[in-house]
Amino acid sequence: MREVAVLGISQTRVDEHWDKSLRLLAGEAILASCMDANIDRADSIYIGNMMSGSANFQQHLGAYIADWVGSRFTESLHIEAACSSGAAAFRAALMAVASGEVEVAVAAGVEKMTDSPAGEITAQLAAAADAEWEIDQGISFVALNALVMRRYMHEYGWQKDDFAPFSINAHANGAHNPFARFQEPISLKAYQRASMVADPINMFDASPMGDGAAAAVLVPVEMLRHSAATPLIRVLASGAATDTIDVQNRLRPTWLTAAERSVKQAYQQAGLSPEDIDLFELHDAFTIMATLSLEAAGFAQPGQGPRLALDGEILPAGRIPIATRGGLKARGHPVGATGMYQIVEVVQQLRGTAGETQVENARIGMAQNIGGSGSNIITHILGSR
Repeated sequence: MREVAVLGISQTRVDEHWDKSLRLLAGEAILASCMDANIDRADSIYIGNMMSGSANFQQHLGAYIADWVGSRFTESLHIEAACSSGAAAFRAALMAVASGEVEVAVAAGVEKMTDSPAGEITAQLAAAADAEWEIDQGISFVALNALVMRRYMHEYGWQKDDFAPFSINAHANGAHNPFARFQEPISLKAYQRASMVADPINMFDASPMGDGAAAAVLVPVEMLRHSAATPLIRVLASGAATDTIDVQNRLRPTWLTAAERSVKQAYQQAGLSPEDIDLFELHDAFTIMATLSLEAAGFAQPGQGPRLALDGEILPAGRIPIATRGGLKARGHPVGATGMYQIVEVVQQLRGTAGETQVENARIGMAQNIGGSGSNIITHILGSR
């Protein structure tokens, strides 16, 4: 297998883009990533998206978007893996280039959510859970995460306010990200006063929906050996795993086994350990998911994830910075695009272009994208060495 590099990146701001269609958003990100990479076209395009068929009444995104960006006749595929669709598209592009079958691949993620009423989007998000054993019983996707959070608090003795630093950090970082949906910091008092969504999850524990697209251009490292492009951003590892789609059938509902397995694969491929990771763009769709991801990835012992946040270890200057550009919580969570936003943000850090939230001497970054309530998890490690 060949070594693969990320040559170009791009993203749109996460927002309510009433004036832009699904193809406009995707096209904007794809074309800008190609400009950043200084290429005219790709051999293959991979589009991560979760709900275009229900929210936008448009499936078959491969041909739909390839034609729009001037790549008619190019191989182009739509990849769906719930909220991990973006990382799944990146993984597909990575394998295509690494195998030698493709020289230049574009991975993109796009989601257009705000054209549909909030109630419909809530119902569509629930499709990431088990329709028969969970959703048909009347529970929402937020409520599933609330049950996990309540169980975690019961098992380990944490209080509701102990999760506040995750949200406070995300919003503080998002304030410096022009592509983030929310660009204002929040206080502990604001967190405590936030309205409840599904007890114990309040508005500041949950990420907002939005419209957005992000993309990256992947090429073999050998293509860049004599290039002046610096730094060279290599994809060091890619790991993926699944778990039961329903929470009730997991042996440990408060442990992300799929995350543990995918990150173990990634560490082994890259020859790295948690101590080598300079930053971690995790999937903080809910504060409980940030907690569980940190533990599964080896940064905290089981039940001790909140301690990292309370001690300031997750800040840009901390031991394991997370959500450095706002994360899902402040940047926003356009579900099928989120995994690609994470990749773009890791590349920004490794390039040294993350502005006020730049992690000092960042050389190795990890991104982890979660589908469903932990049922499909994809982990990537990138390095500038």
